[in-house]
Amino acid sequence: MSKSNEALPPLYPILYEETVRRALIEDLGRAGDLTTAAIVPPDAVAAASIVARRAGRVAGITVAAAAFHCLEPHLDVSVRVADGSDAEAGDTLLVVRGAARPILSAERTALNFLGHLCGIATATRDIARAIQQYPTRVVCTRKTTPCLRALEKYAVRAGGGANHRFGLDDAVLVKDNHLILAGGVSEAVRRLRGSVGHLVKIEVEVNSLEQLEEALREGIDAVLLDNMPVETLVRAVRMAKGKAWTEASGGISPANAPAIAATGVDLISLGWITHSSPALDVSLDLAISL
Repeated sequence: MSKSNEALPPLYPILYEETVRRALIEDLGRAGDLTTAAIVPPDAVAAASIVARRAGRVAGITVAAAAFHCLEPHLDVSVRVADGSDAEAGDTLLVVRGAARPILSAERTALNFLGHLCGIATATRDIARAIQQYPTRVVCTRKTTPCLRALEKYAVRAGGGANHRFGLDDAVLVKDNHLILAGGVSEAVRRLRGSVGHLVKIEVEVNSLEQLEEALREGIDAVLLDNMPVETLVRAVRMAKGKAWTEASGGISPANAPAIAATGVDLISLGWITHSSPALDVSLDLAISL
């Protein structure tokens, strides 16, 4: 198991506590945990370990802990593997001790968050490793689960990636449909210059070298090179060098990422790391405390 990534700033609890609370309400419904309430005595205590069933990058450990604390603040929760670290199959990630009922009732919610976020972090780590010989960085997109964006983008950071814009309000990305409605790159950028603040970055999506040339004339900050073949990407990166950040997007996978990074592109963006990464297999093993 690797050491913790100390460069990864933790998530503020305010960013996930309400999300966790809503997930618990969804699961507990109107009558609570019928099974646990009937079987487990109110005074029963237990110790439970969350274990990784396969190797991966950890993300969301504090979110999982919050699920237990939401139901019982006095539970003793001990983190064994920090976010941003790699766990081997069989490693214990977290241990919780105390009243058995809230441990069982929070189990599924805690595992759902943790498995999902670890899956994103692991996928990000794997593609970052595939291109580690190049300076190109892996970034995510807005293709996130509704209401989980802050958590999923955090998991990308835990995996060694970086974040693209968080929403429609923190950066400009002019896409193909904007260009259709504006009548072209130059007119779209002209309208933006008269609207957005001076600190807002402007990125334009292009799918041809002709569009790229027009965008560069407008002095934009970044270009999204959409679904370009590697040969075209090489030319595009040369054209934009020293003028704008370059971002390759579309159909990128661990298999072709090295060839794309070799073109010299600054960033590669992938939607699938947040919307299609398989969850890491994690489970809760419980023992009765005497």
